[in-house]
Order: sequence, then structure tokens, then C-alpha cells
Amino acid sequence: MASSMRSLLSDHSRYVESFRLFLENSTEHQCMLEFIEMKLPDIISSIGKGKSAINILSVGGGSGEIDLQILSKVQAKYPGVAINNEVIEPSSEQILSYKECVTKTANLEDIKFTWHKETSAEYESRTKEKKEFKKWDFIHMIQMLYYVKDIRATIQYFHSLLEANTKLLIILVSGTSGWARLWKKYGPRLPLNDLCLYVSSADIKEQLDTIGLKYQVYELPSTMDITDCFITGNKDGEQLLDFLTECCNFSETAPLDLKKEIMEELRKPECSEEKDGRVFFNNNLSAIVIEP
Repeated sequence: MASSMRSLLSDHSRYVESFRLFLENSTEHQCMLEFIEMKLPDIISSIGKGKSAINILSVGGGSGEIDLQILSKVQAKYPGVAINNEVIEPSSEQILSYKECVTKTANLEDIKFTWHKETSAEYESRTKEKKEFKKWDFIHMIQMLYYVKDIRATIQYFHSLLEANTKLLIILVSGTSGWARLWKKYGPRLPLNDLCLYVSSADIKEQLDTIGLKYQVYELPSTMDITDCFITGNKDGEQLLDFLTECCNFSETAPLDLKKEIMEELRKPECSEEKDGRVFFNNNLSAIVIEP
């Protein structure tokens, strides 16, 4: 690996900009919202039965847009029932965005929000130290399991906090996605930051089978338009490439052979589909619903 290659996570502002472009060019949020609209009401149908309050834990809640959509479905299913929504999120910026999102959203009177500025591991350590084993009616972990050191232990811990007749929801990239193929083939040659793991739903299912937990998987079809990545000197394309490879300034710092291979790989049908002169990367997600 060329010494000049470094993880995208080492440059916060470039990561944020690359992530923004990823959301703009992909159907990431749309496919999650469709899942929340079509499937979530059935998934949460038993979490609040006979309860005067529903306790929800968002692990890695980010800027809150998806969380608020989830909460709206819980409110619709259990009108008038108080909701205690606690959020674990290590980024101050994301928490600020989440709070702004809450102030701009109507009909949240029945919901109490609490934010914990910490990682899931810090939350686990703190609650264990203080012996605060609070139980939850619904826990969700959306696009965050890439950032934990021990995936199995993390899932087991949060699963142990579930009440009866409740659910743990995990959403992350599908094992059939272009991401999974790219990571498997080129992960060892990319500057993986120790804060991030290349993990897909295939890895999570393997862990759940080993632990012996009961779960159901929903596939969420999604694409990302990566056409700009193939236009030399295109700024947006270069930043999307950074996001795809988790590498800061990939176009400038990657060895020529690696860059050539990855650019060819991205066009292959296992990674992308070409349609009407555009290249659409397979950004499929999986939603995994785990029983208590």
C-alpha cells in the first residue's frame, strides 16, 4: 500500500462532504423510508401493548431524520402513549443537527428526547459501571455496526436490554451489494481506519446464527449514481470515489494499478448497472429484525 494513502475518516470535513454527496446521489434514505412506511408498522405491532410509555433506544442516531420517521410510525400505532426516546451518538455536530430537526418537526409533544454524546461501547461501559440495566421496547442500530470493535458482543449486549415482545432492528449494507464485493476484494489494499470495519449483512447473519438468535431479513434495493467518478477531474466524482474506497483523495494518492482495477471493478455488473449512459452502483441495504 502506498504510504500516501490515508483513511477518509482522518479528514473530517472531507468525510462530511463525501457523505453529503453520497446521500444526494443515492436512494439510501428513500429505501429506508419506504421500509419504515411499508414494513415497520407490522414489526412494531407488539412493542407497546398495554404500556403507558414506550422506551426506544437509537444507537448511532446521527442527525435524526430517519429516527423521527420511525417515531412517527410508533406514534401512529400507539396514539397518545408517551415515548421516551434516548439517542447514543458520539458526534456533537450530529446531535446538534438532530436537535434542530426536532425543533422543526410538529406533533412531538408526547416524546421525551435524551441525547448521550458517546459511542455504543462507552454507553455499555457506563451503564455496566453504574449498574443501570434499563430495558427497552425497541432498539435500532442504523448504519452503525461498521464502527464497533466487537460486533457480536455489541449485538449481544443491546439484545440483552430488550423487554419481552420487543424488537432490535439493524440496518446496514447488504451482503449482495457492490459495497460487500468491493470490500471483500480490495479491503486489504485500502487504508482501513481502525475505527471502521468492512461489514455487511452476510457477516451479521453469520454472527446471529452463531449466537443462536431468531431474526428476519428484509432486502432494501438502493442505487448510487457514480457516473461522475468516471469523468477525469470531476470534483464530485473524486469525492464519491473517496466515499466508495474510504480513502482520502483516492484519485491522487492510490497506486495506479489499484486505481485502474477499482475503476474497472466499479463498472462490472456485480457492482453496478449501466442505464441510459449513467452508472448506478448497487447500494442495496438489509434490515435485520431480531427477536428478544
